[in-house]
Amino acid sequence: MHSPDNIQYAMETTRVLLEPDRRIDTFGDTRFEFQLLSELMDRAGEVRVRTGEVEAMRPLILRPESMQEIELEGFGEKARERMNAIIAKLKSEGRDLAFLRYGFRFRSGRVNEEIVHDTMDSVRERVLEEARRVGNPALAVIEGVDDAWEVSIFKFAFELIQQSWPTNRFDLHRRGLI
Repeated sequence: MHSPDNIQYAMETTRVLLEPDRRIDTFGDTRFEFQLLSELMDRAGEVRVRTGEVEAMRPLILRPESMQEIELEGFGEKARERMNAIIAKLKSEGRDLAFLRYGFRFRSGRVNEEIVHDTMDSVRERVLEEARRVGNPALAVIEGVDDAWEVSIFKFAFELIQQSWPTNRFDLHRRGLI
């Protein structure tokens, strides 16, 4: 289990070196590949290269009606009533309350690791050069922290959502779905 400080450090230091050319598809699942570079914490001149896949599921539309299904565990008995009042007020103001929910499948069983005996600068340069040569539009190259590498992958996923959201919302609005 990572401490809050380890998670914060991983979030602050993770960098996406090469973004995929595509975003999350609006009407279907989208598969992304990643290469995650991380220096080994206790050994100089060694870089771990992890390769794997992340699958983004089709964004789902959540409307005010489906907010009734949101669990309000740990709140008082009036929480549902208050939530309904807020929804009613926002709707009366003409606010669009539909929002998108994104889901991901992380397949850690398909993550491969390799230790490269070289400096981070050299490994980074070679990996980026190879990625650009191959031109895989679904590939991301990420530099992260070795012991909290999962946090680096999650950060990549969250950034991908932020970049995809405007297009997904436009596509759904254009088809009259929101």
